Amino acid sequence: MSSYIGELAGLLTSLMYTINAAVITRAGHQVGAVVVNRTRVVFAFVYLVIINLILFGQPLPFGAGADRWSWLAISGVIGLALGDAFLFQSFLLVGPRVGSLLLALSTVFGILEAWMFFGETLTLLQMLGIALTLGGIVWVVIERQTGQETPHPRAATGILFGVLAALGQATGYVFSKQGMLGNFSPFQGNVIRMLAAMLALWLMAAFQKQIGSTIQTLRQNIPALKQLAVAALIGPVLGVTSSLLAVQHAEVGVASVLTSLSPIFLLPVSYFILKEKIGWQAVAGTLLAMAGVFTLFLT
Repeated sequence: MSSYIGELAGLLTSLMYTINAAVITRAGHQVGAVVVNRTRVVFAFVYLVIINLILFGQPLPFGAGADRWSWLAISGVIGLALGDAFLFQSFLLVGPRVGSLLLALSTVFGILEAWMFFGETLTLLQMLGIALTLGGIVWVVIERQTGQETPHPRAATGILFGVLAALGQATGYVFSKQGMLGNFSPFQGNVIRMLAAMLALWLMAAFQKQIGSTIQTLRQNIPALKQLAVAALIGPVLGVTSSLLAVQHAEVGVASVLTSLSPIFLLPVSYFILKEKIGWQAVAGTLLAMAGVFTLFLT
């Protein structure tokens, strides 16, 4: 069993992200995506501070250089504050299944950004993976629209938000990669990113004079507050931790594939729990998109 700890951790990561998407969506319907994002980063930051105190004896990596702090802070604002804001809106408008599938575009965006800005080579296999991923996602989106007599009027906005979420996650990853150069703990890097996202979101709330209304909304929706506390633990903490364990104990390609299976796991969740109608085209499109992602990880 111990020889498969990396593979099991990879599957656990996908399961965590699946549960996180479902819980976030449920809480979002109660308090709205904006409140969800503001609240989730606070819980996640507290959890990460506790972890850093236990592992390193200090809440934040005060000894990290200014350059590292800058790269990771920008990553947190783009990836967590902006990217997740678009993602949660996408979950509410098109559902966690389609929203998570659109997030798979982050792999495509990441490769394209590395090609454009860092001069990395774009291979034929990567081009094939991009084509498969795009084809599968387009198939699912088309099936969703044609499968309804009256498509949701905000579905196009939800799809756009999903694409922007993927772009934000990919761009945030590029900045975090710069900040994580050298022997630096991912837990320390993650707490910097979360701090920057939390400050950005709550400063914006203060600027918009929405701090009081946000707190009032949470006080009136204690079940949603509890759900967000769980989601913050499942996603940014347990999900990220298990993904690190997967990368540490399994081949990078295998770990990357196994940690990207949430769109597949969300198929039965959406059908049996969320009572969403899912046709064979949605299943086939999801599998095709995942095949494209797998192909990108093989390069």
